[in-house]
Amino acid sequence: MGNLRRDHVADRFVVVNPLTTKKVTKTKKNPFKPGNESMTNPSVLSLVLRDGMLQRLQDDDDNYVKNWTVRVVPATNPAVDVETDDTYSDHPLYSEPAYGYHYNIIASPDEKETLATISVEQWGYVLSVVQDRLRWLYTQKGVAYVAIYADKGKDSAAKINHPYLHMMSFSIIPPKIEEEANASHKILNEKGVYPMSQLVNSESGGPRQILQTEGFIAISPWAPSHSHEFWICPKKHATSFSKISQKEINDLALILRATLGGLSNSIKDVSFSIAFHLSPEKKNSKQIHWHVEVYPITTSWSGLEHGFGIFLNELTPEKIAEELGAACRKELSALVGII
Repeated sequence: MGNLRRDHVADRFVVVNPLTTKKVTKTKKNPFKPGNESMTNPSVLSLVLRDGMLQRLQDDDDNYVKNWTVRVVPATNPAVDVETDDTYSDHPLYSEPAYGYHYNIIASPDEKETLATISVEQWGYVLSVVQDRLRWLYTQKGVAYVAIYADKGKDSAAKINHPYLHMMSFSIIPPKIEEEANASHKILNEKGVYPMSQLVNSESGGPRQILQTEGFIAISPWAPSHSHEFWICPKKHATSFSKISQKEINDLALILRATLGGLSNSIKDVSFSIAFHLSPEKKNSKQIHWHVEVYPITTSWSGLEHGFGIFLNELTPEKIAEELGAACRKELSALVGII
């Protein structure tokens, strides 16, 4: 089984996990397509819409739930696993078992859809399932953090041409989240405010705003790591995604769909990745203002980015916000029926 290794020099974690089954690739048979449920692990949750009501079901032995709207399955080749060897190594070459849960959330039964084209309503179902699984995962032993992310397009890490997300738990706080939390608390202690809350207030209506809804704002960050990168943030300070209301889920679904649709209309065949930056939900953990980050893959990183962590962008965030803002507002208008 896999192990979680800490780089002794850079102080970062790497999962090393050799595949135990044949690697899933793009094949003629799509395991996420309805009718192919036996090609995946049995679902732990299948959301079914019947007579206008949502039912939460799950596969039972060889009896697979049909006519599902969203399906959650344990990953076929998980990066982390609860069935791990209890092996550790000491410094300087430290490692521990890559313990955790790894789920695939199949976001639509339609393989022709993408995360940028599924309906707002469908995105709402997906986010409700994410919230449900998040709450459950944080009740499990050994879960310090739950990472939620997705990839779309031929230039991304997506291995199946179907809209889906990953949910992966870790026994440690990911370094990037810990770094963000430490920086946030430093500013909180010095100035009495979370930096993301400051950012949301200062960017509202400014040149880097892309789109706003009732409760969320999409912005092009001041110092992006990717061209056309944008963040979606709650307007009000919030640390816990698992506690947001259904109204907020619906609003997040709307702005996610509008921005991803606007991005795809702006850049033909764009590939992108999505990462949910959420607070750890264990006691005594430092909290962050949760938000969603979207990283379009429009250029390759050079040795500057890989080797030194300094990012080179040829377009200004202000120019990108202007371009994406127009496309996203048009998409939002179409979604709510204005045009």
